[in-house]
Amino acid sequence: MKPRRIVSTFACAALLCALGACSKPEPPEKERPVDPQATQMRDAIQQPIEQAKSVEGAVDQGAQQTRDAIDAAGG
Repeated sequence: MKPRRIVSTFACAALLCALGACSKPEPPEKERPVDPQATQMRDAIQQPIEQAKSVEGAVDQGAQQTRDAIDAAGG
């Protein structure tokens, strides 16, 4: 055999061995529950947003009353 053919055969064999040695990836661990600290932070962020949404109607109503008063005054 020629040296080039021997090297080529050896390289193919080494590649097949390397590919055969690869194992399938392990499945991920079961999802862990949400960290309570993360929940507390989310609640702290969400509270002012919900509070603003709850007063949005009153603010819109007050703005409409102001516009109506300006229109009634002839402005």
